[in-house]
Amino acid sequence: MDIDIICDHLSQRIESGEIDNDGMVQIIELCGKYLNLQTIPDYAKSNNLSYNGTKKHKPIKKIFGVKFVIDNQ
Repeated sequence: MDIDIICDHLSQRIESGEIDNDGMVQIIELCGKYLNLQTIPDYAKSNNLSYNGTKKHKPIKKIFGVKFVIDNQ
């Protein structure tokens, strides 16, 4: 399934009121779970790594102005 189709479907459901704020939070949490999304300090601590080592050697994405490590391999 094409990501554009999924995004369009989700947008329609949100705009029609079928998905409320609680539902959107659940979607964000679900995506975070599959991405194994953690802030850099949390990831470093849970994996016994330094902050700088994590920042230099792990994929980092900025979401909502916060940098996260994505480690879903």
